[in-house]
Amino acid sequence: MASIPHSGRFIAEATGHSERALTKANGDGNGVSTTKRRGHVGRQHKEESPDTGVSPRIPDAVSVRKHFVLDTNVLLHNPNAVFKFEEHEVVIPLTVLEELDQFKKNNDETGRNARAVIRALDSLRAKGSLFEGVVWNEQGGCIRIDRCDSGLPFALDLDKADNRILSVAHALHASGKRTIFITKDINARLKGDALGIPSEDFEHDHVDTDWLYTGYVQMLVPGTLIDDLYNERQLDLSALAGRPARMANGVETPELAPIPNQFVVLQNEDDDSHSGLARILADTGHLIPVTGPRKPVYGVMARNLQQTMALDLLLDDEIKLISLIGPAGTGKTLLALAAGLQKTLKEERYDKMLTARPIMPLGRDIGYLPGDKDEKLSQWMQPVFDNLTYLLSTRGAHSRDDADSKSAEQRMDQLMTTGKVVLEPLTYIRGRSLPHQFFVVDEAQNLSPHEVKTIVSRVGDGTKIVLCGDILQIDNPYLDSASNGLSHLIERMKGQRIAGHVTLSKTERSDLASLAAEVL
Repeated sequence: MASIPHSGRFIAEATGHSERALTKANGDGNGVSTTKRRGHVGRQHKEESPDTGVSPRIPDAVSVRKHFVLDTNVLLHNPNAVFKFEEHEVVIPLTVLEELDQFKKNNDETGRNARAVIRALDSLRAKGSLFEGVVWNEQGGCIRIDRCDSGLPFALDLDKADNRILSVAHALHASGKRTIFITKDINARLKGDALGIPSEDFEHDHVDTDWLYTGYVQMLVPGTLIDDLYNERQLDLSALAGRPARMANGVETPELAPIPNQFVVLQNEDDDSHSGLARILADTGHLIPVTGPRKPVYGVMARNLQQTMALDLLLDDEIKLISLIGPAGTGKTLLALAAGLQKTLKEERYDKMLTARPIMPLGRDIGYLPGDKDEKLSQWMQPVFDNLTYLLSTRGAHSRDDADSKSAEQRMDQLMTTGKVVLEPLTYIRGRSLPHQFFVVDEAQNLSPHEVKTIVSRVGDGTKIVLCGDILQIDNPYLDSASNGLSHLIERMKGQRIAGHVTLSKTERSDLASLAAEVL
C-alpha cells in the first residue's frame, strides 16, 4: 500500500482499519465533480431538524424524485449530509451503517461525526420505519436504509463494502428511478461510472476558487477623489457610484459592491503615477486612507501593496478574524508573527501569542514521536521557529536596546518560558476557551471546514485570530482548493464587520524564490 501523508498508514495499522476504512473516513478529495448539482447538494437552504413532527408518509409524487445513495465518507465528512437534499430521497445502504459502527468509538473527528449520524438516524425511528422510509421535512424529503440484498450482474466481489454500496445504487438505477451515487472516493465514482450510475462528489461545502474573494479591487477615478481621500482622511462611497471596479482575477463589474474591510486601489485615470489605497470602513459608508505603518513592525516593513493591506488588518484591534492566503514566500506567516509580537510584547494589547500548525488533522495524537511535548512539537513547528528566529534576531532589528549578547534562540526560549509565546498542537483545542490572545494558525488550508469552525469557535473575549495558508499547496490528501476549511472561511466570513481578508500574490522571500515561483 502506498504511503499516506500525515502517517495515514500508521494510523490504519494501529487502529486495525483497512485502507477502505481510511478512504471512507476522509474521501480522496483530489478532484471536484464537474457536474454541479445546483438545487440539490450545492444549494443552501434552511436547516431542518429531524424532529419536525412531519408524518412519516412517503409522498405520492415519486416520479420526479431523485434518489441519492450516500457513501460512508460523505457522512463522516459532514454528519448533516443526510439533511441536505430537501425534497428528494436519501438512501443509506446497510453497509454504510456497519462502517459507521467501526468509527463511532474513535476519539477524533471521524468518530464524532459517526456518532452524530447514528444519533440523527436513531431520532428518525420514532417517526416510522427507516427501512420503509421516513419523511423528515415539509418538502417531502425522505431518508431510507437499504438492506443491500441485491446483487450485481458484473464481476465485482460483493464481499467488498464498496461493491455492496454500489449494488444498491445499481439496483435503483436499473429499476428506472433517477439515481445519483454521492461519494468522496474518486475510485468509487469511477466504478459507478463504469456501471452506468451517475456518480458525483458531495459539493455542499465546495467554494468556486475562480471567484474566491481576494480582499481588494481596483478602480479608475479622477485625481481629485484621491486627493480628497487623503486630505479629508475619508471618502464617501457615493463618490464612487457608477464607476466600474476590476477584481484581482481581471473581471470587471459595472459598479463597486462595497464589502466591509475590503481594500480599494484608486488609480488616477489621467496619471498612472498618482494612486491611493483605501479600506471600506464597516457600518459607515466611507473609505479611509491606508498608508501603512511608518515604523517597522518588529523589524518588518511591507514590501508591496498586498503586504501593506495585510499589515493594516493585522494591526487593527477592531478586526478579530483575518485570513491571509498566497503562494510560498509571500510573507503570510512572517507578517502575522511580526504583528503578533508587536501587539503582545511592545503594545501589550494581548496576554500572549499562541501559534499552531495543523500538521496532523484534529484528533490525532503526537504521542508516537519521541520526547516530551515541546520536543515533539519542535519537529512540526520548525517553519514557525525559523520566522520567529528572524524576528528576534538583531537582523530583525525589533529592539536595538536589548540586542545584547543573547542569541535569537535564547530570546525565543525566554519568551516561551515566560509564556508570552506559546506553541500548541491543535489536537486538544476542542473545549478550550482562548481569551486575550493573538492566535496564529499556519498552514490552515490543511483543515476541513468543520475543523476551522472548531478552532475559530474557541476564540474568547479580546482574542484576535489569523489563519494563513496556500490553498494551491494542500498536503492533506483528502482536501482540495475548493473543499478546504480556509477557502470555506474566506467565502463565509466575507462582509462581516470584524473579519478581513487579503490574497497575497508576489513572492518576497528572495530573488531566487521569486524566480523559482515564476519560472518553475
